[in-house]
Amino acid sequence: MLEPVEPSSPPILFFDGVCGLCNSFVDFALRHDRKGRVLFAPLQGSTAATQLDPANTATLDTVVLLENGRSYKRSSAIVRVLKQLGGIWTALAWLLWLIPWPLRDLGYRIIAKTRYRLFGRKESCRIPSVEERARFLD
Repeated sequence: MLEPVEPSSPPILFFDGVCGLCNSFVDFALRHDRKGRVLFAPLQGSTAATQLDPANTATLDTVVLLENGRSYKRSSAIVRVLKQLGGIWTALAWLLWLIPWPLRDLGYRIIAKTRYRLFGRKESCRIPSVEERARFLD
């Protein structure tokens, strides 16, 4: 007899909680994810410490998407989040997916190296609003 299949847990996007660009992407995803498919947690938080490989939380130089037990980093995480948003964002995700991942990640790494200088750095991790709290794990 087959065991009942438990629903898969929602994808979790781990992000640098003090990075201005990362927080802007989280704001974008919150605004466009009308079905609430993606959850969020800072890389500096306890959820990241228990769910991710320590190498992913040591440098804070990438976003990580945990989806169906697999982790995706850098541009692959961004593309997968866009796919979750639906509509035009899914089409954009498929277009970006056509770019070979080494080229996508090269662009990602260039931006990541200068993100604090270009987009700012906050003093502390983002504190979600009352409306957002259900979507944040830390």
